[in-house]
Parts: sequence; C-alpha cells; structure tokens
Amino acid sequence: MTYPEHPGTPADAAQTHPGAGTGRSNGLAVAALVLAILAVLLFWTVVGGVVLGLLALIFGIIGARRARGDRVPHRKMSIVAAVLGTLGVIASVVIIAIGASILNSDEFKDFDDCVQHADTQSERDACANDFEEDINN
Repeated sequence: MTYPEHPGTPADAAQTHPGAGTGRSNGLAVAALVLAILAVLLFWTVVGGVVLGLLALIFGIIGARRARGDRVPHRKMSIVAAVLGTLGVIASVVIIAIGASILNSDEFKDFDDCVQHADTQSERDACANDFEEDINN
C-alpha cells in the first residue's frame, strides 16, 4: 500500500537542494573560513596574518572552484574566506612594513646606540625621552 505524498513536498529532498543527498561536502570551505577568521584576528603576527591568511586564500579559491556548478555546497563561504584571508594578509604586510620602517629609521638607530652605551636605568630613561622627542619633532 502506498500513501500519497504531502502536497507541496517533493519526493526527494535532493531535487530542491542541489548537492543535498549526494554525500559530498566542501570541507575546504569550512577550513578556509576558520583560517580566515584566525588570520583577521591575528593579523598583527606574521604567522597569524601572513601564513594563515595565505592558507585561507588558497583553500577558499579551491573550495569555490569545487563548488562551481553546485557540485558541492558552500561556494559563498569559500569566497568570503578568500576575501577575509586576503584582508588578513594585507593588514599583516602593512604592520610588518611599518615595523620595518621604524626599525630602520635614524631615530631608532640613535636610540639603540644610546641604550647600548647606557649603564644605569636613569641613562636608559634619558634615551627613551630623547627618542620620544625625536619622533615627535
């Protein structure tokens, strides 16, 4: 004995949701999103911003390509992860560039030389005050 289907309900859920019921998933999209969020949160570190951001970008691109044509789900998640990963990399590179420019400045070299020749804490404090004045002027 067969029962009539409920009106408006398709016989197979896979007919209404492409990719559903096929058993395929897009783990790269999820991994890319997790890495991208970590890259954005840890952009101030080289490992967090650059490494995790690049991994998120790569996994996001691969995940989006796999999801093309609804073969696997989460294409939008992959794209968001790639964008966030890129933002993490860019922010980290900017922080590294700013840090490198400060470390290569003449003011910092003078400060470093002053601290190396200072014997007491008061002399080190004077070096810090001189460095702050050089930066502000």
